[in-house]
Amino acid sequence: MSNSHEKPIAPADDDCCGGGACNPCVWDHYYAELQKWRIKEAKIREQAEENSK
Repeated sequence: MSNSHEKPIAPADDDCCGGGACNPCVWDHYYAELQKWRIKEAKIREQAEENSK
């Protein structure tokens, strides 16, 4: 299926300072992108199921 897209890659351990002061943190960005990816994946699966009926 050509509609697929790549899953976000988690930040490396040394990408985060661990201080808690960064806003947004690299992890905040990663989790936001991961959520978008999951939603898009669900829509792609749903569309594929509809098309297979």
